[in-house]
Amino acid sequence: MLPFGLSIPSTLDEAQAIGPTNWQALLRAEPASAAAWMEAAAALGHREAQLVMGQWRLDGHGAARDPAQALAWFIKAARQGEPMGMNMAGRCCEVGWGTPVNAQTAAHWYQQAAVKGLPQAMYNLANLLASGIGVPQDHAAALTLYRNAADLGYAKAKTKIGRYYEDGLLVEKDLEAAFFCYQEGAEGGDFRGQFCYAGMLAERGRLEEAAEWLRKVPLTATPAYKEEAGRLLMRSSHPVFHEIGKDMLAQVGNR
Repeated sequence: MLPFGLSIPSTLDEAQAIGPTNWQALLRAEPASAAAWMEAAAALGHREAQLVMGQWRLDGHGAARDPAQALAWFIKAARQGEPMGMNMAGRCCEVGWGTPVNAQTAAHWYQQAAVKGLPQAMYNLANLLASGIGVPQDHAAALTLYRNAADLGYAKAKTKIGRYYEDGLLVEKDLEAAFFCYQEGAEGGDFRGQFCYAGMLAERGRLEEAAEWLRKVPLTATPAYKEEAGRLLMRSSHPVFHEIGKDMLAQVGNR
C-alpha cells in the first residue's frame, strides 16, 4: 500500500509536491505499490523518480529485474541533468547491464557527471584512465580525479591514492602516506581500504587490529573480491588470518 494520503500522480506538479517526508515513506513502502507510484512519476518527467526507477529495475525491487529498462530510466534522468543518472548510465555501459559493454560510452557518461562534481563519477572515470580501458591510459589524470573525489569525502578514492603512494607511482614512495590513505578509506567503509589497511597494520605487528579490519571486509565486498582476499589470507601463517580467509571463501562457495 502507498503511504497514507498518497495516490498515483497524474501530473508532474502532483509528483513534485509530495515533500521529503512522503518521499522517504515511499522509498520504504511496500515494493510493488511504491514502484507503481515511482513509475508514474518517472513517466511524467520526475527526474529523481527516474533515477530511483533505474536502480529498482536493476535490483528487481517492486517488479522483475530489467537492466535494459534500468538503463533507459538512467538515461532519461541524465538528459535532465541528473549527475547520478549520468554515472549510472556509465556503470551500465561499463559492466554491460542492459546493453553491450562499451567502456568508451561509459567514459563519456562519467566525464559528464564528473564535470558536475559527482565524486562517484570522478572515481569511475579515474579507474578507466588508470587501466587504459575505453580511454588512453593516463595515471596523472586518474590521480587528479582520485584526489578530487577524496577531497569530497569519497572513501574508495582515498584507498586508490594509497596505492599510488605504496607503489611509488607518479609520487615518491611513502608508506606512511599510504597507511594514512588506507586508514581513511577503511574508516570510510571501503572494503579494499579495509583489506589494505589491515595488511599494513599486520606489517607493524598490530595483529589484533588487523584481524578486526579483515572481519569487516566481507560485510560489503563483492564476491570476486572476497574470493581474491580469501585466497590471499589462506596463504598466511597466522591462524586467525587463515581462518578469516577460509570464511571468506566459504561465503562464495569456494574452500
